[in-house]
Amino acid sequence: MPTIVVEVMPKAELLDPQGKAVAGALARLGKSEFTDVRIGKRFELTVDGPITDATRATVQQIADDILSNAVIEDVVAIHYPEGSEA
Repeated sequence: MPTIVVEVMPKAELLDPQGKAVAGALARLGKSEFTDVRIGKRFELTVDGPITDATRATVQQIADDILSNAVIEDVVAIHYPEGSEA
């Protein structure tokens, strides 16, 4: 059964407090080459059957309406398994 991966990130113009905390920890550990960290979410959707154009449209709608909050987040990528190109 194929798995589709959806990546959601906070909008670039918004503060990412978790990312700031990790960036601060990296700086304290002497890893100063990393100046910014952004933390997002990854969702894995397993599909029962082939990935069709209708499946892709449904995944896009789910990503936009359920997996992300359009006010503060962007759906940055949807990854489909190799060989499932329409």
